[in-house]
Amino acid sequence: MKRINLILLTCLMGVLLLQGCGPKEDIEFKYVKDVIVDANTEPLLKGNAVLYNPNKQRMKLRKINVDVYINDKKTARIDQEPSIAIPAEAEFTVPLEVKLNMKELGFMDTLFGVLGGKKMKVRYKGTISITYKGIPVRVPVDYESTVNFRF
Repeated sequence: MKRINLILLTCLMGVLLLQGCGPKEDIEFKYVKDVIVDANTEPLLKGNAVLYNPNKQRMKLRKINVDVYINDKKTARIDQEPSIAIPAEAEFTVPLEVKLNMKELGFMDTLFGVLGGKKMKVRYKGTISITYKGIPVRVPVDYESTVNFRF
């Protein structure tokens, strides 16, 4: 019985230590800039995500798992592993490139939107994984903007 208690106490201490090892403040997802749509045979949505690290320690960006919604329809998924160094107490940018799913948007609606310069609501929702002192941490992303689709 004492051995089981010792094992449980050791596991509890390990969990408490790991919780205290994360960054003091979360990385902030600020906005996406320089958004363009390359409307060719395989439409691409390109942009630069701007984030801010309020912590005094540098970190490393390891993975981006973000769903992209256009006019409330899931049209793409960003699944990148950029391995970018995150500076301490500074803003940094992460390039994004997403292939849009024309079937989800509706081909005719997208075609008329692109030709007419239609504004569409773009929402990014998911997580960004960073490494802080060797420990993986996930940062939630939920950002929405309006993009003018043109040739």
